[in-house]
Amino acid sequence: MIDKQVASAAHAVADIPDGASIAVGGFGLSGNPMALIEALLAQGTTDLSVISNNCGVDDWGLGLLLNERRIRKMTSSYVGENKEFERQFLEGDLELELTPQGTLAEKLRAGGAGIAAFFTPTGVGTQVAEGGLPRRYDGHGGIAVASPVKETRTFTIGGREREYVLEEGIVADYALVHARRGDRHGNLVFNKAARNFNPLAAMSGRVCVAQVEELVEPGEIDPDAVHLPGIYVHRIVEVGTGIEKRIERRTVAAPAEGA
Repeated sequence: MIDKQVASAAHAVADIPDGASIAVGGFGLSGNPMALIEALLAQGTTDLSVISNNCGVDDWGLGLLLNERRIRKMTSSYVGENKEFERQFLEGDLELELTPQGTLAEKLRAGGAGIAAFFTPTGVGTQVAEGGLPRRYDGHGGIAVASPVKETRTFTIGGREREYVLEEGIVADYALVHARRGDRHGNLVFNKAARNFNPLAAMSGRVCVAQVEELVEPGEIDPDAVHLPGIYVHRIVEVGTGIEKRIERRTVAAPAEGA
């Protein structure tokens, strides 16, 4: 029997070194592995290269690491909602590899599936393929590091000739993910929107650490209900169902007159 449970979030991330690459699940603030992020912050790990859809907000999610200047590079598809991110990027303190959202998802999945690279039409005819996107500014308005030109090739699919750009799969040193339920073997079930990038991030990590709200015994999860098989998960820690879950923006309609 393979019991992958660890005692705490601190134990789960204790061996993540400075300079590591980490794939982190979540979309906005939905499905963020907050206990693992906070444990990583507490132990002082720095110079991180993080792959995640976005970087949280100024005081939550990956924004906690960013505020303490623990992140050297972000590979993301969305960089709004975080003023500190904007400031560090424009001042040349943070490197950014901006990637189309679907492409980022497939790069993570491909890396986890052992696929070195793939061709996609997304980005053809733009700086995504042609290069020149700023990855790091020099702090004076100039570009210190620009994205490279990528290989393109024409394929005929379904009778239609079209140009495609080559994108490489992502394999990270570690992955940090959040799930609603998991068993001691690492099989995971995600809740609704929190399923987002979490399975893909988990697949891409050489070592995947999962925090779960509820930990159950092997066999208690119906095999048909498993979203991510335990083969991709190496450590699992229970954080409970009472964890804080924030919303980036809440819009409440005014009550109808006379209501």
